[in-house]
Amino acid sequence: MIRVPVATPSRSYEVLIGSGLLARAGECLSKMLENRRVFVVTVPPVRRRWAKVLLKSLAASGIEIGLLEMPDGERSKRLATLEKLAEKLIKQGADRGITLIALGGGVVGDVTGFLASIYMRGVDVIQVPTTVLAQVDAAIGGKTGVNLVSGKNLLGTFHQPRVVLIDTTVLETLPAREYRAGLYESLKCGIIGDPGLFRLFEDRRSEILDRDPAVVEKVIADSVRLKASVVSADEREGGLRQVLNFGHTIGHALESETRYTQLLHGEAVAWGMVAATHIALSTGKLDSGTAGRITNAVLGFGRLPRMKLKTANIVKRLRADKKTRQGVVHFILPREIGKVEITSDVPEAIVRSAVDEIRKLSRNL
Repeated sequence: MIRVPVATPSRSYEVLIGSGLLARAGECLSKMLENRRVFVVTVPPVRRRWAKVLLKSLAASGIEIGLLEMPDGERSKRLATLEKLAEKLIKQGADRGITLIALGGGVVGDVTGFLASIYMRGVDVIQVPTTVLAQVDAAIGGKTGVNLVSGKNLLGTFHQPRVVLIDTTVLETLPAREYRAGLYESLKCGIIGDPGLFRLFEDRRSEILDRDPAVVEKVIADSVRLKASVVSADEREGGLRQVLNFGHTIGHALESETRYTQLLHGEAVAWGMVAATHIALSTGKLDSGTAGRITNAVLGFGRLPRMKLKTANIVKRLRADKKTRQGVVHFILPREIGKVEITSDVPEAIVRSAVDEIRKLSRNL
């Protein structure tokens, strides 16, 4: 089992990574549960495939368990879902001593984390992510949130988990599209701060796509280490942590504009990384050779959905992004492999050109 520490001002905890950890969850978690009552929040597909393994392990350690289901998909990441889950907790007699366990992907983790931060003014949460995207990104760092019609993650809190339990075995059953979508968040980690991880994606692409257990575990562990180091240095996105938003500025706008129905989050981030790379190249911050490597790495993991949208609408969405300050859109732009910078002086014409570029690419793939 690999242990990666995360040290933030509000809480220090570990990310535990290994094969078969779900079956050992009771053993891993029982010592840290002051109250022996937990509520597992999940979605139907994950419940059918993995909940029994987790519940059996917890029960064997003498932990009292409740199970709550929420609808699957990004469209359920709304305040209405949060309220329904809270009402279910009340009906089952959940007090402020409980611990919530998020078993699922990024949506489950964000919603459950948000619920934990406000239920009875705050209860503990444990993250047990079951997708690549959640394992390398969403489950680590304490960000929680739900979407509004106006944009993604506009309501939320910072609420660090007690522990993150990553079982790489669960990735074997992920649909191919969802597996690939999560890889883009891991590739992002390589671009922003780990050249070795980026080279791993270039050199061992086929093994990663074939889900070779040893290679996948290394991809996950290296991504987690990068995320943990950034979060530990900047818990609340005051400066350094903003680099984790590489690809997300335009990516979030794409998700919002398509009403969260056409793109998986990782796919939107992938297009956002291509767009940000185009902006970096157009503003002279990145050389053409490196820009080509980044774009080829992103597009080399399978066909991305076509962009059937208007450039003007995406530019308008950018102004409502939570990373926008006083009407100025901030972009995370690559300077070299392993190094990015935060930029706020990008001319709108170049932003439009970048969106046009990904629209054109999507039609030609």
